[in-house]
Amino acid sequence: MARIAGVNIPTNKRVAIALRYIYGIGPTNAQIICDKVGIPAERRVFQLTDQEVLQIREMIDRDYMVEGDLRRDVAVNIKRLMDLGAYRGLRHRRGLPVRGQRTHTNARTRKGKAKPIAGKKK
Repeated sequence: MARIAGVNIPTNKRVAIALRYIYGIGPTNAQIICDKVGIPAERRVFQLTDQEVLQIREMIDRDYMVEGDLRRDVAVNIKRLMDLGAYRGLRHRRGLPVRGQRTHTNARTRKGKAKPIAGKKK
């Protein structure tokens, strides 16, 4: 099992897919990393040599903000918006959608389970 950026990536998946298990690396960045290191698209993680795993690990450490650092950065940005009293910060504080989505009927993911209102049913 290869361990990159503090994450155990699955061994039986293709490298470009397995790198997506790292927070902060999506499809595009995973493909760019594979291209720069020179790993073919069909190569699986268990077929990688130790040298290739080391190259991937060094490239991610050098060029990308991932996992704990990225999560901390996002949390600090959200906290800054809340402290400023910006509209987006208020939406975060209240647990409502931040980017202008409709809330009258939808937004259950952000708002949570529907709470019944007494005396509403008729």
